Amino acid sequence: MTVFVAAVVGFLAGRLVWLLLRPTFGVRELLRENYRGHVVPTAAGVVLPLALLAVEAGRVLFDAITVTRVATVVVAVSMGLLGLLDDLLGVDEARGFRGHLGSLFRGQLTMGGTKLLGGVAVALIAVAPLSGPAVGRILLDGALVALAANLGNLFDRGPGRAGKLGAACFVGLAVAVAGDPALTGVAVVVGATAAILLDDLHERLMLGDTGANVLGGVLGLGVVAACAPSTRTTVLVVVAALNLVSEVVSFSRVIGAVPPLRFLDRLGRIH
Repeated sequence: MTVFVAAVVGFLAGRLVWLLLRPTFGVRELLRENYRGHVVPTAAGVVLPLALLAVEAGRVLFDAITVTRVATVVVAVSMGLLGLLDDLLGVDEARGFRGHLGSLFRGQLTMGGTKLLGGVAVALIAVAPLSGPAVGRILLDGALVALAANLGNLFDRGPGRAGKLGAACFVGLAVAVAGDPALTGVAVVVGATAAILLDDLHERLMLGDTGANVLGGVLGLGVVAACAPSTRTTVLVVVAALNLVSEVVSFSRVIGAVPPLRFLDRLGRIH
């Protein structure tokens, strides 16, 4: 299966899963106010790991599964579960690395802190078969996946923003590695994201941490699976820098202050 075909299959699977699940997202526990104060179902990003599971379950009947595809499933399902817990139970006042780690040092593990620590553990487990035996490389690649997942969440502050950025990053990655087959699992997730992007833009759902963490995490894993160590280290530096900058700078304000970014961010929205 090529990367393009995988993305199309992911789109179809994601659309089907969302249409089947959509009535469920009307329950009170999943309703949240969005950036404009409108009540919208959150955690709709659960569609992403479910679509990937459906596609990979079908693929194993006709094609031998690879370590990379297994790792992608591990990241998508685990990051989705951690994000779902935060979407449902994350009522903490703590924000950012400083807030969650500060709470941990005071003897309180917030849901955001649980997601961060759990994300690191998931990332290390997922990259271990891909990074080789060197502990240093495993740690670097694990950090890349975990920080990419967190970065996906940081950009999920406006309708469709995380989905657009994730798709753009994936296209750039796929072109850079000439459509490496290692990216087919990631392509399924990106395709599923595209399947609910219009609903996201029109404020009929929110990806939530559930979806944004999955999208960021699998993109980070895609870099690990398809790129050379030097490239992975460079991407890690960029991703880590953006995570640190987010502690003091609002990405939403930056996007709103730069006309080309503001135009792309608002493209497709109904408001």
